[in-house]
Amino acid sequence: MLTGFRNFIMKGNVVDLAVAVVMGAAFGAVVTSIVEGLLTPLIGLLFNAKGIEEMAWEGFKYGSVISSIISFVLIAAAIYFVVILPMNHMIERRNRRLGINPDVKEESAEDPQIALLTEIRDALNRTTR
Repeated sequence: MLTGFRNFIMKGNVVDLAVAVVMGAAFGAVVTSIVEGLLTPLIGLLFNAKGIEEMAWEGFKYGSVISSIISFVLIAAAIYFVVILPMNHMIERRNRRLGINPDVKEESAEDPQIALLTEIRDALNRTTR
C-alpha cells in the first residue's frame, strides 16, 4: 500500500505539478509586489489619487478593477515570455534534433472495429440484392 503511494508521489507529473504550484505562488508574489509597489502609485499619480485602488467615481471603486486587470495582464505576459516561448523553442530544437516534424501526421492504421463493420455492411448488401 505504501509502495503504491510512493510510486504515485514520485511520478514525474505529480512532482512537476507541485513545483509549478510553488513557483507560480512565488512568481505571483513578485508580480503583485511590482504592481502594488511601482505601477499602482505611478498610475495613481497620473489621476491625482494615492493609488489605483483609491480611484472612484460616485461610490464606484473602479480603481480596484483597473488594478486587477493590470495585474492579470502582467502575470499573463510574464508567463508567456518567461515560460511558454522558451518551452516552445526547446521543443522545436528537440524535434529538429530528433527529426520529428509535427506538421506531418503519421498514417494511422484503420480501426479494426470499423474494418469489421464495413465488411458486415458489405456482406449484408450483397445478400439483400
